[in-house]
Amino acid sequence: MYKKRGSRKTLLTYSTIIAVGLFFLNACTHPAYVLPDSQRTNDPEICFERDILPIFISNCAMSNCHSASKAEKGYVLDNYQNIMRKGIVPGNYAASAIYQSVSGGNGSGEDDEKMPQGLPPLNATQLDLLRRWIAAGAVDNGACTTSCDSNNFTYSSAIAPMMQTYCVGCHNTSSSPGGSLADYASVKASVTAGKLLGNIAHTPGFIAMPPTSFQLSSCEVAQVRKWIAAGAPNN
Repeated sequence: MYKKRGSRKTLLTYSTIIAVGLFFLNACTHPAYVLPDSQRTNDPEICFERDILPIFISNCAMSNCHSASKAEKGYVLDNYQNIMRKGIVPGNYAASAIYQSVSGGNGSGEDDEKMPQGLPPLNATQLDLLRRWIAAGAVDNGACTTSCDSNNFTYSSAIAPMMQTYCVGCHNTSSSPGGSLADYASVKASVTAGKLLGNIAHTPGFIAMPPTSFQLSSCEVAQVRKWIAAGAPNN
């Protein structure tokens, strides 16, 4: 009888120690690692303006989501300053809520919903660019070299990649606001309707596209203008 009481007492002691240990373990939280400024050298193959910003513009900064006018859940994702205000931890993509949301990560925060909602998920190339950009410090490296050549204006090598980069995130089906720009037929229909060039050039009287302060380069606009002048062929 004495041994049983001792066993119960010992078991109670062990249980108490474990419970207290778990309490302190759960209570002990550490801030997410942030890459020091001096080490934010960026990935030399990535340009924020050329490679990263278009992902946010086309997939996130729509007027009904993370635009300046809507700011869903406090996120505005239309330029570098706004993107860095919330959800990006330089050097730590695993702790970056934005990356976890678009990559299907297993975060448990209130902002960890799968994004973009109602649109196709980001592809492997886009996710890899975001991951590498964040891991290298999430810097804005200013003006970058570009391979844009205004004399290259075929649909397959210039227009289609441009639509994919800047437009298809929003305009991916015929039921999308403004229609689809996901294939030649839909892009040609926008040309025939007299909308495409005015929209991307932000011409007064047209709906500016992308619908943010971001605008396609003068070279890219020239490519579209020349392609349309040539009859908008599927070449």
